[in-house]
Amino acid sequence: MRVDQKGHTTIIKDTQNNVEAFVGKITNEYHVFQGQNLILDVSNNKTLANADLVHFKELAKTHKKAKKSMIIVSDEVDFDKVPNYLNVVPSVLEAHDMIEMDEIERDLGF
Repeated sequence: MRVDQKGHTTIIKDTQNNVEAFVGKITNEYHVFQGQNLILDVSNNKTLANADLVHFKELAKTHKKAKKSMIIVSDEVDFDKVPNYLNVVPSVLEAHDMIEMDEIERDLGF
């Protein structure tokens, strides 16, 4: 797991290609990241399937309650079948764009 912080956003990259272990580590250290927008980069995991996204459910709910964005980066999933409670994009650049849009919506009161 590699962590980079840029402003109000933290990028956490999975280096082990194990989604369940990756989510477990983030959950255990969540107090460090709770005030930040999160980009969870699992793009190196070429075996990621839509079924693996269920591991992110509780973390996504918790982060949404904190009024922060959590974006997952992967181009291996079928975007039409991603659950509504998750935001998944194919690149880190698009994740940054989505966070900017979310921040604007929160500032406007949506």
